[in-house]
Amino acid sequence: MDKFSPEEIEQRKRAVFEAMSPRRQKHLLKRGYEKWDPFQEPKDPIDIRTERTKRTSQMLVREFLQACPMEEYSNDYGRGVFELCLGIINDDEKARGMFEFACWYRDLLVREGHLPSEDGDA
Repeated sequence: MDKFSPEEIEQRKRAVFEAMSPRRQKHLLKRGYEKWDPFQEPKDPIDIRTERTKRTSQMLVREFLQACPMEEYSNDYGRGVFELCLGIINDDEKARGMFEFACWYRDLLVREGHLPSEDGDA
């Protein structure tokens, strides 16, 4: 939409709004007409969104579960892995909290000698 002037953009926005059903217009007005952008670029589909390592959620989950002995996880376990993976990729606060707590708790267990450390100590 960079090719259009602000006036042309507003005219097009108004035309889209007026073409909507009254019920949809009412819903949009409740949320705020000014904040609404009918021309925004769509977000990437969830299956092609990637994170820092350039892996999709599906790639990360598959890689993680392949590293686990199959006898040690259930469908619920796999769903939890997938849910947390999506939360991390989407930078969800709840997922970030769960991840940071899990990291902290693992470090606590290592510090107190309940788990061996990564470098072979304890």
